[in-house]
Amino acid sequence: MKCILVTGGAGFIGSHLCERLLNEGNEVICLDNFFTGRKDNIIHLMDNHHFELVRHDITREIFLEVDQIYNLACPASPIHYQYNPIKTVKTNVMGAVNMLGMAKRIRAKILQASTSEVYGDPMVHPQNEEYWGNVNPVGKRSCYDEGKRCAETLFMDYHNQNGVIIKIVRIFNTYGPRMLPDDGRVVSNFIIQALKGQDITIYGDGSHTRSFQYVDDLLEGMLRFMDTPDVITGPINIGNENEFRIKELADVIIEMTGSGSRIKYLPLPDNDPVRRRPDTSYARELIDWEAGVDLREGLKKTIAYFERLLTSGKKFRSV
Repeated sequence: MKCILVTGGAGFIGSHLCERLLNEGNEVICLDNFFTGRKDNIIHLMDNHHFELVRHDITREIFLEVDQIYNLACPASPIHYQYNPIKTVKTNVMGAVNMLGMAKRIRAKILQASTSEVYGDPMVHPQNEEYWGNVNPVGKRSCYDEGKRCAETLFMDYHNQNGVIIKIVRIFNTYGPRMLPDDGRVVSNFIIQALKGQDITIYGDGSHTRSFQYVDDLLEGMLRFMDTPDVITGPINIGNENEFRIKELADVIIEMTGSGSRIKYLPLPDNDPVRRRPDTSYARELIDWEAGVDLREGLKKTIAYFERLLTSGKKFRSV
């Protein structure tokens, strides 16, 4: 049994990770400041004696004794990370410093949840780990994109200078139950709009692409990479290589929900990537991993979750 800290553990991905780690026989400390995390995501874990919840913001130091750290704390949707861009940068940079400092003191292995956004609006397609990216350092998305890039730098410097055992995972578009209904991300937006019979809003002409990964696939990739030898640091891409046009996604969701929604086209936001697809050959070679959940299979579970959410009448605060 390991004692494992998950920062951002009450969020969409973090809560699934806490559950998976507990099911594998570990003690789990979930740390969250509840900006985008929700107690509803982890309430079913609270009776487990091997689960502990700590309300804390990782921009402030904390002292815990753990064997491993998964650093997931940071708002990940544009609506949330642009709400307070300075705070987003602080979470990425100061949070990384605090978590790396703790990992150094207690000699814990630490994994950084980085993002495909480090590639920006890519000029290389698909994106592999050797590509340095095409990021606007002064745009509206920069607080997140550059914050994550700086966090990767800090992780590598702590490894090279102080011998901290690190793992860097670049996460591509991930969806599934427990996403916030108002987070502004394309899958949750389309499903909520379709279920409500509202116009489905597509930014741009619908020809831009994304690759959609179900959350269970991501967890498997993260856990396998965490268990690689200490000398292997990453970064490593974890994402689904199947590429879909946004218009295709909207059509599939309208069909699966039986919705009468129409599609409404709006201007594409500044610096929004036109194409995004991971090259996951490194993950296949190193950890024998590739995304296995079909888009329709994952959407079926995600739609069912949002149907229950809407039926329950629960309200969730928008920023």
